[in-house]
Amino acid sequence: MYFQLSTSPFVHQPSGNIATVMRSVLLALLPGIAAYVWLFGWGIVINILLASVTALGCEALVLWLRRRPIVATLQDNSALVTAWLLAIALPPFVPWWMTVLATSFGMIFSKHLYGGLGYNPFNPAMVGYVVLLISFPLEMAHFPGLSSLGKVYPSFMDSVNLIFLGHEAAGLTLDAVSGATSLDTMKTGLNQYHTVAEIQHNPLFGSWGGKGWETINVIFLLGGIWLAITKVCDWRIPVSLISTLFLIAAIFSIIDSDRYPSAMFHIFSGATIFGAFFIATDPVTAATSAKGRWVYGAGIGILTYVIRTWGGYPDGVAFAILLMNMNAPTIDYLTRPAVFGSGKRG
Repeated sequence: MYFQLSTSPFVHQPSGNIATVMRSVLLALLPGIAAYVWLFGWGIVINILLASVTALGCEALVLWLRRRPIVATLQDNSALVTAWLLAIALPPFVPWWMTVLATSFGMIFSKHLYGGLGYNPFNPAMVGYVVLLISFPLEMAHFPGLSSLGKVYPSFMDSVNLIFLGHEAAGLTLDAVSGATSLDTMKTGLNQYHTVAEIQHNPLFGSWGGKGWETINVIFLLGGIWLAITKVCDWRIPVSLISTLFLIAAIFSIIDSDRYPSAMFHIFSGATIFGAFFIATDPVTAATSAKGRWVYGAGIGILTYVIRTWGGYPDGVAFAILLMNMNAPTIDYLTRPAVFGSGKRG
């Protein structure tokens, strides 16, 4: 008698095998990417292409060195998901080598160094992102602004020249198309002892967060809800993360609205929604027990608020996810369900 062994992640929903699940994630990202291009230009598309080629190339190389099947592994789409998530998280006009560096580091050192898909304790996309954030903070602070704010809407060729050459042939520079995010502007203003209301008079801000970014976040939210409804991702983690962050931000805003932005600002600014549905729910690096997922999501929400409010970075989602990745095994151990028929004590 022969037995076939397989490794995690294990799929327990009708959506099919790993390749199908990963394909669903890619499809859910497409509307948000389209909105990103419509509002801020083609830079994100170029970064996605760069990251995808790099991720597939690195995975094929490591699989060849490890003498593992290449074609079958590449077809599970996990490398593409990592590439897309990382490319969306990066500023769309970062130099091409930064995208290649982050993707290579995430795929090789955060994924395959631990044994490949199912063995990596940390989310590869967030590892690559944090490596760049720590090493190149200035380049990672340039995000695009709407043309209505005086920023130029770059064409496809403008984006190519900015990413590969650092400038456009006609003299268009990175400063002409990008600037600080709403989170960065808020943090800088508060450190200069301005009130929240004074800071939000900046035309950069919309009703809740940064102009344009609110629209993108809402579309990513719809994509995330679709993933939860189709059971591609577990709904407990994003609900726990978003509700915890909302509750803490609301409490501090009620206590002192001049020093602490509203809860809606925290939800619809930065990577809160994108991280909650598309990154924190990674089945390999997240908690797996039902109770553990509530704790895991709440931990990310708390750490995100702490880093944003008192830390050195304007957006703490990536750091919060990596810190909770580290704690996921312990959370699962402490929240494991009782063995059937054994009672509460197991």
